[in-house]
Amino acid sequence: MRAVVQRVARASVTVDGSEVASIGPGLLVLLGVGADDEHADCVWLADKVRQLRIFPDNSSVMNRSVEESNGAVLVVSQFTLLGDARRGRRPSYIAAAPPDKAEALYRAFVETLRAQGLDVAEGVFQAMMQVELVNDGPVTILLDSKKTF
Repeated sequence: MRAVVQRVARASVTVDGSEVASIGPGLLVLLGVGADDEHADCVWLADKVRQLRIFPDNSSVMNRSVEESNGAVLVVSQFTLLGDARRGRRPSYIAAAPPDKAEALYRAFVETLRAQGLDVAEGVFQAMMQVELVNDGPVTILLDSKKTF
């Protein structure tokens, strides 16, 4: 699984002109599921996201997690994170999981975060979405459960 994790002041998702989810301070997680991902990847990534120390403490040092900061998490599925553009100009998405598997693991990731006590909002799986965010910092972290980067 791959994730782009952004610390946000606020973020929202709109589908067909209607807002379907929004959060205040917290994390926006763009999530891509790979063809070889398993449930263990969901658990590892959810734990990493929950404990990632990218929020300021009282000394303005990034030393607190979203959990410690009482922030929310907005999760948006994004298969294009598995795109491979090393050759040519059109990315290949062969490494992305098929929709049924991707949705099951996406849901498992969301439910793992919720089970850990986080306030989680979601985009709409496989929908064309408009994502708006105010990146706080800016702080953006790339995560990969296979640790390829």
